[in-house]
Amino acid sequence: MNKNKFRVVAFLLVFFMVTSACWITRVKQPQTDNQTNPEATQTTDLAPAAPSTILVPDFASLEGSLEALYEKVSPGVVSLQFTNAQGGGQGTGFVIDKEGHIVTNYHVANEAQSLEVHFPSGLKVYGEVIGTDLDSDLAVIKVEVDPEVLVPLPIGDSNLIKVGQTVVAIGNPYGLSGTLTVGVVSARGRVLDSMRQTESGTYYSSGDTIQTDALINPGNSGGPLLNLNGEVIGVNRAIQTAGISVTGEAVNTGIGFAISSNTVRKVVPSLIETGSYAYPYLGLSSFSNMSLAMIEELQLPKQTGAYIANVVPGGPAAKAGLVGGTTPTQIQGLNAGGDLIVAVNGIEIKDFSELMSYLVLNTSVGDEVVFTVIRGDETIDVPVILGRRQ
Repeated sequence: MNKNKFRVVAFLLVFFMVTSACWITRVKQPQTDNQTNPEATQTTDLAPAAPSTILVPDFASLEGSLEALYEKVSPGVVSLQFTNAQGGGQGTGFVIDKEGHIVTNYHVANEAQSLEVHFPSGLKVYGEVIGTDLDSDLAVIKVEVDPEVLVPLPIGDSNLIKVGQTVVAIGNPYGLSGTLTVGVVSARGRVLDSMRQTESGTYYSSGDTIQTDALINPGNSGGPLLNLNGEVIGVNRAIQTAGISVTGEAVNTGIGFAISSNTVRKVVPSLIETGSYAYPYLGLSSFSNMSLAMIEELQLPKQTGAYIANVVPGGPAAKAGLVGGTTPTQIQGLNAGGDLIVAVNGIEIKDFSELMSYLVLNTSVGDEVVFTVIRGDETIDVPVILGRRQ
């Protein structure tokens, strides 16, 4: 091999070592992180962090940037140890203000009989769960400590993130506190199942979720997903799995999910003030991804939009006159004749994921939302008064 070829191979090895994706598995246990910004002074109303340019370092400077970021944010990331009726476990949380409020996942803090908060400094205190939300999988814990101990992390604007942007996760995978992993934003606006069941036994949808390949494992749940400015742009929630290994652990697939920071900003203040958050309810179901064969079978005039597969009787969508599919097609489980939602309040949507993200971030219970739908050969506007999830 000549010298030029050797230089090319060496560069590619360095490139892939720096930018390689981390493999991930489905999170069914809580997770923990220990990173914080000593100079941040986030308040309980979760005011947005000061506008800043997304930092895109070159490869030579990445290592130094990560070191500085870790030193800056790690004091605000805490490890959570809890016991419950099933035994117990561990997770991650992060400080959001000087009043002692800590954000984590619902599935970490829910039904905890005893909850310990371990700070990177070595301080250990008991925490109290003061608010939970099954739909976003968020919870708020309150600790009584000297404000000087608390290092709040700034909450960034998740609407500004870009696919391919470098992100960092800090947490407590398998009890290894203060673990930092690096990846990228793999996608935005994903829809996951909520942890809240409907009366029919199905699950509501949880929208505006970030997909990442930053390595996340059991114990990372509730920890921050950060941009390279040290701003929280997501809360690590779950990992996609492909079965169970011989040791009983979920098989890593490289797909992780985080609750967007703008969802955190909308939900958490209510959790602090009232202990819960009222999610707007539409009362319809749609397909998250439609194939070309489905579109052709339904004879839809557009390939984009959210097709209404079903409306819940007596729900807001049904009361407003939105229509679900009722005519069987040659594809099992697919009924034709439903409305195709193409815009919400005048904003065009491409699919059900964009519809859910809009509702989560921009609407509240009792709001009137105008849906533009294609029904047969007509395009009409249908106003809907949003209800409340029960």
